[in-house]
Amino acid sequence: MALFASSGGAAADEDIKLVTNQARILRLARPADTVVIGNPAIADAVVQDSKTVVLTGKGFGVTNIVIMDADGAAIIDDQIVVSRDDSRTTRVYRRADLQMLSCTPYCENAYQGDGAVN
Repeated sequence: MALFASSGGAAADEDIKLVTNQARILRLARPADTVVIGNPAIADAVVQDSKTVVLTGKGFGVTNIVIMDADGAAIIDDQIVVSRDDSRTTRVYRRADLQMLSCTPYCENAYQGDGAVN
């Protein structure tokens, strides 16, 4: 069972949802000693202090996060699901090529990172 509170208000046993190139704060119930991300190409974790971890979505996909205390007991052992924010993007298909545009409000090439579909 995950024991944490986040800025997004996620409940225990839910996937942690991130958007590419955006961060989310996890506030832990007790001090952390070790933080492990299953696939660092999908998400990154930065420890701010012993009870605060900042997650950033790096590429599309699913990975996991394990945060343990000094005794090796799990504080968090959950999946992270990283997706893109499709609400402000437009896709242009030219045969096999795909171009993503960020339209906020003017359309420009969108940053896609390593997990992008080309």
